[in-house]
Order: sequence, then C-alpha cells, then structure tokens
Amino acid sequence: MATRTDAPTRREQILKEAARLFAERGFHGVGVDEIGAAVGISGPGLYRHFPGKDAMLAELLVGISDSLLTGAKRRLAEADGSGAGTGATEPEAVLDSLIEGHIDFALDDRPLITLHDRELDRLRDADRKMVRQLQRQYVELWVGVLRQVYPSVAEPAARSAVHSVFGLLNSTPHLGRPGALPGRAVTASLLHRMARGAFAAVGEA
Repeated sequence: MATRTDAPTRREQILKEAARLFAERGFHGVGVDEIGAAVGISGPGLYRHFPGKDAMLAELLVGISDSLLTGAKRRLAEADGSGAGTGATEPEAVLDSLIEGHIDFALDDRPLITLHDRELDRLRDADRKMVRQLQRQYVELWVGVLRQVYPSVAEPAARSAVHSVFGLLNSTPHLGRPGALPGRAVTASLLHRMARGAFAAVGEA
C-alpha cells in the first residue's frame, strides 16, 4: 500500500485507479472500460486480472483492512524485539507508532476511506464479514496498547476511545483536496497531536 517503494504491479495500478474512480463517482457510476482507460489497457483486458468490479471492490476493502492489521502487528513485533523482552520499549512509543501508521493510511489512501464508508454494504456477506473480523482484531490490538499506557482506563472506555480516534484520523477525505492542505508533514503532526490529546483525555478522566 502506501509504504511500498518498488514499482506497483499492473494489478496494483488497476486497484489504485478503481479506488480513485469509485470514490469520486460511486461504484455504479464507473464502468470497466473507464478503469481500463485509466491504466492504459482495454476494458476487456481487465478481466485477465479481475473477474469484475465486485472483485476489485472486495480486494480493495478486504485488502486495506488486512494491511492495517498486518502493519500494526509488525510495529508491535518490532517494538517487542527492540525491547528484547526487558520492557525497554515504552508503551507510549508503541502507541505513537500505531498512530503514525494509521495516519500514513489516512493521508495516503484517502479514496479507500470514502470507499469503505459508501460501498462496504455492496460486498458479498463473506467478504464483509472478513472486513469486520479484521477490523475487530485491529481495534483490539490498539485497545491493548492503550490500556498499557493508561492502566486505569476500563476496556469498554478504551475501545470507545480507539473508535473515536479512528473517526478523527479517518476524516481526511473531508479536509479538501491534498493541494489545499498545509502540507503532509504539518497535517500528520496535527493529526498525531489530536489523537494523543483524545487518548490523554480518556486516560486522565
């Protein structure tokens, strides 16, 4: 996703353009031919990569949920490794790392946020259940870290706080076009401070 530095594959190019077009005009407002034109291949040529638009939507929404969870698990594993089991890694540093990872997603994959909000119900039941399952695991991972930072916070309150912060960070599609923002670094820093402030408010209540 946003953390890749190598050249995207044709399949990834198709998914990126499909996400952009679906977010801009809605799932039913975009045809296969338009997605193909956006990546320089014929509409029928897309069927060598995906059986149809439904498959693209499923891969986008299941894929980003899986990517977020995998990235969060990796950040926790890296933190645990750096602490060498001695507790040297502060829970607050782990929480900061999780926030940074989600901000990367919120700033770099904004069309997927719009797509999730508008089109999740269009997925097949099995795919929608998979998205929800991955999201629950992602939330619970955050809840565990948050309660290490603020041990006095009860689990339900921590879960509510995590969902609230996700809502804050996932508001990026409403911030205007990327060129209208004050700059990626400034926006990321602002979002990070707001997320930590929201968690601190719960922890100090």
